[in-house]
Amino acid sequence: MATRTRFVAGLVALGLVAGLVGTSRADDDKKASATGNWTWTFKNQNGDEIASSLKLKQDGEKLTGTLTAFGNDTDITDGKVEKENISFTVNREFNGNKFTIKYKGKLEGDTIKFTSEFERDGEVRKREFEAKRSAEKA
Repeated sequence: MATRTRFVAGLVALGLVAGLVGTSRADDDKKASATGNWTWTFKNQNGDEIASSLKLKQDGEKLTGTLTAFGNDTDITDGKVEKENISFTVNREFNGNKFTIKYKGKLEGDTIKFTSEFERDGEVRKREFEAKRSAEKA
């Protein structure tokens, strides 16, 4: 009888551990979702505040979406999500010049801490900023 009781107790404990691991994984998946609408502002060289937004959709590790900045929408390319790490590229044109901006970020709840990087006049320029998830649906 004691062996059976230990066996049943072991099964119950195993079930509880499996349930906790499953819940933890589900919570991690929920936390890691980049899907949503994200907004941020930054100051340009003239000191003017510029608002930008990003509409993202995550499907597994694949990330698609649209960046809206300076009144223009641009599709993101090469979008990836690996756990809390996000990366994508945006190809833009300004005054007849084409350039590529690479974005890398870390997702923390409803915030993404980004670094953007692009080359201008042979010099790599970086900008750090935080995007916040807005309440509107993606």
